[in-house]
Amino acid sequence: MKKRHMRFPNFKDKAVTLSYDDGVAQDKRLISILSKYGLKGTFNLNSGMFGREATQDKGRMTAQEALRLYTESGNEVAVHGFKHLSLADVDSAVAINDIIEDRKALEALFGKVIKGMAYANGSYNDSVVEALKLCGIHYSRTTESSRDFKLPKDWLKLKATCHHNDPALMELAKKFVEYSVGDYPWRNYPRMFYLWGHSYEFDNDDNWGVIEKFAEYIGGRDDIWYATNGEIYDYINAYERLEFSADGSMVHNPTAIDLYITYHRNSQNFIIPSGQTVRLD
Repeated sequence: MKKRHMRFPNFKDKAVTLSYDDGVAQDKRLISILSKYGLKGTFNLNSGMFGREATQDKGRMTAQEALRLYTESGNEVAVHGFKHLSLADVDSAVAINDIIEDRKALEALFGKVIKGMAYANGSYNDSVVEALKLCGIHYSRTTESSRDFKLPKDWLKLKATCHHNDPALMELAKKFVEYSVGDYPWRNYPRMFYLWGHSYEFDNDDNWGVIEKFAEYIGGRDDIWYATNGEIYDYINAYERLEFSADGSMVHNPTAIDLYITYHRNSQNFIIPSGQTVRLD
């Protein structure tokens, strides 16, 4: 059977995504920068801490401000705990309640199924991970940085590439941009650059230029897929559900997502449309 490798949509081998927390008013400025350069991300919200009145440019947004901002910009929203509790420090029942109440409130507000999350204060342990599974959460970001571009092996202990204040940010971005599968695509797998932080930090540190420089450099490239956390998770999950015939000559895609693969014999590319079976020889 020929070796096959996943490619992102349109046979791209790189993806960029961001993850920002707390639903603060500075997200408005952040999203304007991301949109300018074609980037997307996931915003992790504490629905139990929405502001009661319009916040203008500081503090937490109201529910309606959040609904308008994230919906109109096409970014993803995800769970961050109803009250931003450090989940590893509370009883399991309290942790489950903080997760599920946030999920329910966000789903009611945005009218979408919410299945992603970021751990408040980076606090988690094995019991918390099990609680997430019970609450229907499929992927959750930690505050740990990998400083690499490997695809996640454990989506419930998701590491970012780095925080935006990492001194190596632009060095990592340059390395990522210059990465290519080149002439040997079967030796290389797709890569992902995952950036995280809090947008209020740009005010606190007076360094909005950091994200502007990063977005300008890494954005607008034809070989990169700019996606939310959920879009990348859904795509990889769909790829893993492909069904191959016994001799490997056919593949069926039972999912709702068109999938892209490369076979290493003379680098043949195939699109496997949603719901269809494709011959590979």
